[in-house]
Amino acid sequence: MTRKSPSTGAKAPSQRMLRIGELIRHKLSEMLARGDIHDDVLASHVITIPEVRMTPDLKLATVYVMPLGGNDVRPVIDALARNKKYIRTEVAKTLNLRYAPDLRFREDETFEEATRIDRLLDSERVRQDTQKK
Repeated sequence: MTRKSPSTGAKAPSQRMLRIGELIRHKLSEMLARGDIHDDVLASHVITIPEVRMTPDLKLATVYVMPLGGNDVRPVIDALARNKKYIRTEVAKTLNLRYAPDLRFREDETFEEATRIDRLLDSERVRQDTQKK
């Protein structure tokens, strides 16, 4: 039986997809914290990796990144993309998979979305609707 997300109709990620994504996230976080990736842009930023999503065939990993403070997102993503081959090699050594997943880096927009929702909930119009009469 397959699980489907009620809003999108897409399958929920399998335990294996979640586990591999989390292993990649930990490895990449460790590499960034230790300074294993020699790049001036990456060295000058503290980078958060809140999530890594895997495709069902485990051949593509989408890595969501956000520099501390949310500044210089594009240069950080470009720097990670420039070093993708090295990162992929190191990740492959950690994982026991037939194929090392290809990595793509994207901006994590969950913080922006949460801020937008908070602002919306704090708006005067919403407060009027939620006050008891």
